[in-house]
Formats: sequence, structure tokens, C-alpha cells
Amino acid sequence: MVDTVLYLEGERYFSYRILRGVKNRFGSTNEIGMFEMKDKGMSEIDNPSDILISEREDNPSGSCVVATMEGTRPLLVELQALTSQTIFGYPRRAANGFDYNRLTLLIAVLEKKAGMLLNSQDIYLNVVGGLKVNEPAVDLGVIMVTASSFKNIPIPKDMIILGEVGLTGEVRRINLIEKRIKEAEKLGFKTCLIPESNKKDLKDEYKLDIIGIRDVNEAMKKIGLK
Repeated sequence: MVDTVLYLEGERYFSYRILRGVKNRFGSTNEIGMFEMKDKGMSEIDNPSDILISEREDNPSGSCVVATMEGTRPLLVELQALTSQTIFGYPRRAANGFDYNRLTLLIAVLEKKAGMLLNSQDIYLNVVGGLKVNEPAVDLGVIMVTASSFKNIPIPKDMIILGEVGLTGEVRRINLIEKRIKEAEKLGFKTCLIPESNKKDLKDEYKLDIIGIRDVNEAMKKIGLK
């Protein structure tokens, strides 16, 4: 009988590690622990979000912050995208820390629904810190960061972007929105872009300027990408 199975996740060349429980007969497997490898062993990170976005000193194009959930813990992570003119006839897509098939789907939405011509662009996406992000709540961030790199227009540094994107370009509701917003508020963000359906249900008052959007085109206009 197996009571608990724990996985220690992390990229080889990064010092951060996530301890994740995937099987537990006597409790929840939704919780994770984040640690940093040091010369004396692993030490706990009390505020992972602050660590993961600590090096965002300037504000280049192709960079934004999203909030992802690891179990019941919200984490703010930085997404980076780079678009460049393809040398060969077939444009290349590459993703580090994000699902490749999901990336190609979101690029197709960006081309079809926002009219952005990316068929001659190589596109590279990276989740900073070596984390792996799989949930659809970061879809809108992926689209916006790609458009930002293509147009060479930076996204405001104090903005956080949340939302799932459908195939028709609509921005759909995400779960645990209050926890994500409170984490962003705690770390000093001023603006939060969220689905309009989520904004209608918010009960608490926040110090952030919360902007509800319905589709990809509306989100691009709010940021100044269109």
C-alpha cells in the first residue's frame, strides 16, 4: 500500500524546486511546497511569487505577469515571448514551461480573430523560473505577450493579466479569481485585466484597478496593442 507519493520538480539549471504530492490516502494532494537549492540543502521559500518576478526591473516588450494556481496557492509568474522573422519557409514555434499544442492554438486565435499576421514569424514562449504552467487561466497572458513582442509595444509593468481564451476569441471565466487578485494586490500591482464574467461576481473591494474584458480584441485595445 502506498500512502503518499511526492515528486520533486524543477529544471536542471534552476535552483528552485517544487515538492508536489500526487497521491495521498489521508489528505489533499492540492498543496505544494517551493524550495531553493543552496549549499547547505533546500530552504523553504515563504513568498514564491515575489521571488519569481523579482528581476522585472525594466519594462521590455514581450513580457507580462500572470497568476497561476499550484494547488490552492496562487503564484505570480512572468511570461516572456519573442517573435522574429523566420529564415526558412516554415515558421517555428517553441515553448518552455507551457504546452506546445496550446501555444499553437492560441497563435491561431491571435491570427484569425485579431488579424495579426504571424505566419512569417518564429515564436518562442518562456515561463520564467523553470516552472511549468498548464492551466487555461494564463491563455490571455500568452496571447498578449506574443502580440506585445510582435508589435514591440510593452505591456504596463504594474498590470497582471488573467483569462481563458476560447477558439472564437472570447475571454472566459476562470476559477479562484479572488485569490489571484489578492496575491497581485499584495505584491503591488495596480491594474488587473480579467474576464468580464468574473468581474461581475466580485464582492470584495480591491485597491487594484480591475478591468473586465469580453474578447481578445478588447483586451488588446485596453493595453494599447491595437
